[in-house]
Amino acid sequence: MPKETSVETSGLGALNWAVIIVYLLAMLGVGVYFTRRASRSTDSYFRAQGRIPAWAAGFSIYATTLSAITYMSTPEQAYLADWSYAAGNLAIFAIVPILIWFYIPFFRKLNVVTAYDYLEERFSPLVRVIGSLLFVLFHIGRIAVVVYLPTLAISSVTDINPVLVAGVVGILSVIYTFLGGIEGVIWADVIQGIILLLGAVLIIVVGLFFIDGGLGTVLSDAAADDKFISTKNWHLTDVVNASIPLVFIGSVFTNLYQYTGSQDVVQRYQTTASNSETARSLLTNGVLALVTIPLFYGMGTMLYSYFKHTSPLPESVNTSAVVPYFVVHVLPAGVSGLVLAAIFAAAQSTLSSSMNSISACLTVDIWDRFAVPRGGKQASVGLARAIIIVAGLIGTGAALYLTSTNQAETWNLFLSILGLFGTPLATVFALGIFTRRANAVGVVTGLVVGSIGAWMVQSDGSSPFWVACVAFVLSAVVGYLASLLWSLVSRSDGHDITALTIFGTKQEYVRRAERV
Repeated sequence: MPKETSVETSGLGALNWAVIIVYLLAMLGVGVYFTRRASRSTDSYFRAQGRIPAWAAGFSIYATTLSAITYMSTPEQAYLADWSYAAGNLAIFAIVPILIWFYIPFFRKLNVVTAYDYLEERFSPLVRVIGSLLFVLFHIGRIAVVVYLPTLAISSVTDINPVLVAGVVGILSVIYTFLGGIEGVIWADVIQGIILLLGAVLIIVVGLFFIDGGLGTVLSDAAADDKFISTKNWHLTDVVNASIPLVFIGSVFTNLYQYTGSQDVVQRYQTTASNSETARSLLTNGVLALVTIPLFYGMGTMLYSYFKHTSPLPESVNTSAVVPYFVVHVLPAGVSGLVLAAIFAAAQSTLSSSMNSISACLTVDIWDRFAVPRGGKQASVGLARAIIIVAGLIGTGAALYLTSTNQAETWNLFLSILGLFGTPLATVFALGIFTRRANAVGVVTGLVVGSIGAWMVQSDGSSPFWVACVAFVLSAVVGYLASLLWSLVSRSDGHDITALTIFGTKQEYVRRAERV
């Protein structure tokens, strides 16, 4: 029988705590194991010197992009509404061929540590700095959201102090990221990804066991109450409630940012030994993205049936905490500890990637780019680690603020932020690769106008997927037209950028500094 579903908070018990502690110690162990290798150089710290196998890199990309947002808010979306957002998981297959044929060859041709190195070679140092700092600011905010989710969830259904939860999630992530560098982060992601998937399976299996009629009841409820897909999900003109075509197209644009303009993913392209290995890592990630659909949306549908037929979810429970509420009050001891460890894993896989990538941007794009030419020393692993500490502490502190406001429906909040700040940056990379006419003034103009347009559309209450569509198209059109206008009144600097566009994919490229 399930445990009593009281609205009162409760302790976790010794067995659950033991499982969680073993998991946390294992993550620290990964960081310690890779400390020596990570300390050799910043190249080893940020790129692992190409030692990562394709399957592990792909698993790491999956775990990084999944995060606690997916683990908790995707089931919440299915619980409250339906599976329409699952169309976003399919969008990765629309962009993987484009990534493999166009984007990855340019990143690897330049042998970049950060994605924004490409922007300097293609446009100017200013565009590089803008792209890098936008990533840094966004991911400090992302750290806050990702720490906040498990803090809210666990503290709302247990008697654990939220400060303790935030400290465990945030500070321990800082420690093992600090120690192990990107290699430690990736192998920790692999372990965390396995725990994530296992935790989701356990929730579904145990939930079906306690529902009278099991899977048949869940399927019957879903069909009767439109919890899968219905005709209303295909209304093309509805920009407030996300239709399936809008979810798919909007997700293509947001995924373009994640996989081309977001350093935490692009950084993994350089950790494998060759272009073909990187391509295989993306295919691995795509397969895992498909697995997410039945697991995490299925979890939400199962929870809908469970609370419909057993006892209703108490009104005092925020729906963002529906998963941990079920875990703490229904799952057996030990099993609930493992699933809570999965929630920690969902948060920490994203946190560690964000912190390592923030450090890469600030050391490579800012320190090495501007301090070294003026007589400064090359960034050290020590500086990289110091930045990780600062970024982690700032993000964790912001998470405590979010906890005090009890934010709900964070999935839509997260996608709105991504569409507002990230998607216009994706157009800068697209204009650089697919056109020869785009220039620095033009793409910065498009970036600014696209972000303003996205903010205006978002303020009208439109779906975050519609915001992403408007942001991308507006940035691309304005960026290209502004580039044409600027080229009429300015002179070229004489640097041939053809090799950095699709018109010179197989050409060798001479960097600006080398040419000078």
